Amino acid sequence: MAKGQFRMLHSATAGIDAVEAQSRQSFARHTHDQFGIGLIYQGAQKSLSGRGMVEAGVGDMITVNPGEVHDGTPIGDAGRSWRMLYFDPAVISAAAEDIGQGRPDAGEFASPAFRDVDAANQFRALFAAITDPTSQDEAIRHAERLLLLLASVLAAGRTRRLERPAAVTAAKMMIDDDPTAAITLADLAAEARLSRFQLVRNFAKSVGLTPHAYIVQRRIDLARRLIGEGMPLAEAAFAAGFADQSHMTRIFVSKYGLSPGAYAEARK
Repeated sequence: MAKGQFRMLHSATAGIDAVEAQSRQSFARHTHDQFGIGLIYQGAQKSLSGRGMVEAGVGDMITVNPGEVHDGTPIGDAGRSWRMLYFDPAVISAAAEDIGQGRPDAGEFASPAFRDVDAANQFRALFAAITDPTSQDEAIRHAERLLLLLASVLAAGRTRRLERPAAVTAAKMMIDDDPTAAITLADLAAEARLSRFQLVRNFAKSVGLTPHAYIVQRRIDLARRLIGEGMPLAEAAFAAGFADQSHMTRIFVSKYGLSPGAYAEARK
């Protein structure tokens, strides 16, 4: 794979996306609406999220939670290469309930980076199984490997639930209810019963993004879902609240590392 390349692979399992990348690119703060579990294959990177600053190198596992604001910067000039599996929340929820023997856990992955040889091997096996176009393993082996991998990731640290101030939660929910709406800062401040300055300061501290940046993130999340469902790119851009397709494309590439067209092709 050429340097600076992101590639989304066809996945044989619904609810799981597979991405491989090699890049020197630094990613600004952003979020995903899926759980992510990955493995560093070459180089190293550092990342800051709500779980603190961490560094990960060759052989280290990395994780991300839905809605978790994080960034990513290579360590050194050579960049880094990694593979990621992104899981729809329902996939993780069902697996976690199975692992907990009926006790559902709505928490989060607690370790953003950790080293575990067994988990790394389980990741490699699951990634290979769901991206192999010639695989005839049926769903059973994919399910087995998902459960083994998730058990290892959950064992890397207890899950936890983040608590946000009620005022910030109210403003965040207003955005989440309809990220395409023409919401003003005054609207959000009124919903939170804060001044505009108080809202911006508290929202950024709690969520990790300013209200405007969070709106853009939620819109690109919506666009990604619509594209994944087969909606044409121009229509998805309009439905997600972007001015045009080119605007959506710039945001999409900056956050996900690949173009909307490449994402659409991989989801066919």
